[in-house]
Amino acid sequence: MKRRFLIFLLCLASLGLSAQSYRQVNDIRYTAKQDAYAVERLKLDVYYPEGKQDCPVVVWFHGGGLEAGSKEIPHRLKEKGYVVVGVNYRLLPKVKVDATLDDAAEAVAWVFRHAAEYGGDARKIVVSGHSAGGYISMMLCLNKAWLKAYGVDADNVMLYVPFSGQAITHYNVRKMQGIDALRPTIDEYAPLYWVRKDCPPFVLICGDRELELYGRYDENQYLARMMRLVGHKQTYLYELDGYDHGAMAEPAFHILESHLQRLLKDKK
Repeated sequence: MKRRFLIFLLCLASLGLSAQSYRQVNDIRYTAKQDAYAVERLKLDVYYPEGKQDCPVVVWFHGGGLEAGSKEIPHRLKEKGYVVVGVNYRLLPKVKVDATLDDAAEAVAWVFRHAAEYGGDARKIVVSGHSAGGYISMMLCLNKAWLKAYGVDADNVMLYVPFSGQAITHYNVRKMQGIDALRPTIDEYAPLYWVRKDCPPFVLICGDRELELYGRYDENQYLARMMRLVGHKQTYLYELDGYDHGAMAEPAFHILESHLQRLLKDKK
């Protein structure tokens, strides 16, 4: 009987199955704001491995053009040994983009303070998101003022990985300014406005330039060029051939994990 049980355990190991269990806590309020929309909206979910410590933490901002969408824990980040935090933020046009970015910064600050409670390591935080979420992660990285307002240095984030984020002023921000979606502008709400040489590793991932939303790849290519010109040594740009704006997210997680694992290896 013992021999059969041992064989069973060896079979499980050979299949790469893990006994690690995971939990998810939903709708944690992360804000001190008291207005009705903030009370309704500003919540996050935490997915984490039970009984683990010092795990990498991925903060994930959902897409939806800053006007729609809801917090999520991407399935590609599950059962990988990560703490994953899915964040809601207030949406346009109910609020201006300043409020949205402030919400995002407050959420990241919450993660810095509470990561250890879920087995996470605040020295191993990754900020990422798709589309509007990518735009948010770009802005938090490049304009340090958003996180500074909550006592966090944006450079203490280990890695930023925006998926198909808008590098110019976001098109729905321009819509609220009375500007057409195909009329590009670069102002204080454009990541390009804030290029700097001294930020953490910055990984830009887009779909096929001919299939992406508007000129999303071209914007990211220009942002990458400007980051390198100002002297940033760890800006990376990927184009996923054959993938459109929505489909690019699935293969992009492999790139996120590759950069994350490389940094974790370097920390050892």
